[in-house]
Amino acid sequence: MNMLESIRIALRSIRNNFLRSFLTLMIIAVGITCLVGILTAIDTILLSMSDSFNKLGANSFNIRPTYETVKGRRHGRRKRVADVISFEQAKRFKEQFENKGAQVSISVRCGANNLISNGDKKTNPTVMIDGVDENYLGVSSFDISEGRNFSKHEVNAGSYVAIIGEEILKKLFSGNEKEAVQNNIKINGKKYKVLATLASKGSSLNNSSDRRIFIPLENAKQLFVLPETNYQITASVENTALMVDAVSQATGVMRGVRKLKAYQENDFTINKSDGILNRLKEMTTEIRLASVLIALMTLMGASIGLMNIMLVSVTERTKEIGVRKALGAPKSAIVYQFLIEAVVICLVGGLVGIVLGLLMGYLVATFVGGSFIAPIEWMVLGIVVCIIVGIVSGIYPALKASRLDPVEALRYE
Repeated sequence: MNMLESIRIALRSIRNNFLRSFLTLMIIAVGITCLVGILTAIDTILLSMSDSFNKLGANSFNIRPTYETVKGRRHGRRKRVADVISFEQAKRFKEQFENKGAQVSISVRCGANNLISNGDKKTNPTVMIDGVDENYLGVSSFDISEGRNFSKHEVNAGSYVAIIGEEILKKLFSGNEKEAVQNNIKINGKKYKVLATLASKGSSLNNSSDRRIFIPLENAKQLFVLPETNYQITASVENTALMVDAVSQATGVMRGVRKLKAYQENDFTINKSDGILNRLKEMTTEIRLASVLIALMTLMGASIGLMNIMLVSVTERTKEIGVRKALGAPKSAIVYQFLIEAVVICLVGGLVGIVLGLLMGYLVATFVGGSFIAPIEWMVLGIVVCIIVGIVSGIYPALKASRLDPVEALRYE
């Protein structure tokens, strides 16, 4: 008996015992849905987050003074334990590290409680202003929607020019980019010319990237920054594969800039932009393991049900087995037939589960606004698990059927 004929007999057996087979099949489908669906959803979320981090500049890193967490009775707080990075130190680092092929940006926070106005239109006093150099937008992956970036001369001269985010554009210019560019706004009463508007970048952790204004670094230094203010350094490389070497080189350059001796530890921290994503990937390992365990427990219940169905099938088809053995069918053919039937039931349930799992992953991708990619590895895993469950569930009934005495089987009513 060939494979195709065995599958036909298996499908006919499923049809003859449709309700029992269907219920077992659906239990298997639920288990495979848990297995494929949850793993697919996790991959989809990670892919979406990876795309978001790439937009934020996954090939970049920033340098800050060392902080430590000071624990209190109720809440922990961060305390800086090293000197700030001064403007002069940031400039020296930029000059030296750019010679190594990287792009470096210097920025400084000017506060988040600023009032911006255009005639009688005003924003809430919660606008964040940053002083930045000519490299900041590229390094931090901000896209200009209309207008142009700061020139190096404007940055060094401290010109009264600005680049505004989308929320500021909507509030002061009703979203009209053409009107905003080359027009004037007032920042805390001082007049600035708008050079460009930024494409929307969204919000994260209640911090809107669209409710921001960028002004030249030297202008911010003169008007907003105190002497002990920390300057943030952000650097980027062309390829993420170069990140490890770039961080190592940046550490050496920064140690020289900070005049640290060989025996002194670093008093600064280098944070890569993909660090959070890597941490999330580590955390999802536990979620993956839990989902696999849940799926396996479900499939264990399904395998018990399937074994029961196969044992009942052996009893109901005792006379048929007797006829086959009387006609010369070997034990291996009987075993093979019942194993095929068990595996077919599992595979049909598995295919239903894979379809439902992929649908779950697609819905998650649609919900988070990410892209969906069919996970071939999880689909293959689902098929392999179904085959294993089918063999484990069918082996005992198959062996029982093969050991029936043909004379007694033919007399069975």
